[in-house]
Amino acid sequence: MRNRIKVERAELDITQQQLAEAVGVSRQTIVAIEKNRFLPSTVLALKISRFFRKPVESIFILEDSD
Repeated sequence: MRNRIKVERAELDITQQQLAEAVGVSRQTIVAIEKNRFLPSTVLALKISRFFRKPVESIFILEDSD
């Protein structure tokens, strides 16, 4: 699964730290998710998509290999 978090953050001009604080995780968690080293829980994925006001499927993209 890949994600568009970095792109979405850039569009809003917010830092990893700002996003982390908004969704209640550490900056390191956001870094790991952006680099596809960590898959977020369903709850965290929903919080992130809600923050960006976009459907979860537009932030997190399921690939055929998943």
